Amino acid sequence: MDNATDDHQRSRPRVGHIQFLNCLPLYWGLARTGTLLDLELTKDTPEKLSERLVRGDLDVGPITLVEYLRNAEDLVALPDIAVGCDGPVMSCVIVSQRPLKELDGARVALGSTSRTSVRLAQLLLAEQYGVKPDYYTCPPDLGVMMQEAEAAVLIGDAALRASLHDAPRLGLQVHDLGLMWKEWTGLPFVFAVWAARKDYLAREPETVREVHQAFLASRDLSLEEVAKVAEQAARWETFDAELLERYFRTLDFRFGPEQLAGVREFARRTGPTTGFPADVRVELLPPSTQRKP
Repeated sequence: MDNATDDHQRSRPRVGHIQFLNCLPLYWGLARTGTLLDLELTKDTPEKLSERLVRGDLDVGPITLVEYLRNAEDLVALPDIAVGCDGPVMSCVIVSQRPLKELDGARVALGSTSRTSVRLAQLLLAEQYGVKPDYYTCPPDLGVMMQEAEAAVLIGDAALRASLHDAPRLGLQVHDLGLMWKEWTGLPFVFAVWAARKDYLAREPETVREVHQAFLASRDLSLEEVAKVAEQAARWETFDAELLERYFRTLDFRFGPEQLAGVREFARRTGPTTGFPADVRVELLPPSTQRKP
């Protein structure tokens, strides 16, 4: 793109959108503020969006924590916005037929290719419970999983359905990975950050700033009107508005010093076995392009 291109002719930034309920409050406000028209949105799973951002098919977007850490040299994280938790998360769980300490050598189904959730589950089981299960990947259908496995790792909407509806009906234990991490480390956990490609930031610093502002404004508006967000979402989801509001209030959409400490702790514990340095540098968008007070 020619740097001299007039702002009105500039192509819209290519931005990713995770099609999970946990990201709805980050996007809901975009339509309300009118910013949605200024973005070329691509909806997909966390894994596919991460791949697109790394490949350069997206300019700005959410990226799962592990993929961000593996590609940190090419990306700049946007401050104060993420998808995480500071305690329970509700939508990242281990559902088990037996106590977790009895899962050594047992079959454990991974109902997601999200390396972050999988890596977190493996870390907690290995270091907190001292077990090394036999992991395998499969579609996130709890009934099918439990025919072949002793436990299953689920994320996103499938985890909400399993933990709130299916697990109680099937008499299964539900363990919240966010709560397990908090009890173990005392820190928040971040599942996905928002990042811009460094090459795009160099070409379009003002656009990256505008996208960042738009998501912060959308997040803030959504949380102010969270009951309305939940009420609208309940029209097309299998969850009622009351539960969705509780879920949205449970999630942590901040990315400040405490969240950064959680990211560094995860990197320290998992980096060498996951494909990034234990002391990987998390580079944040410089203050000159952050939201003005």
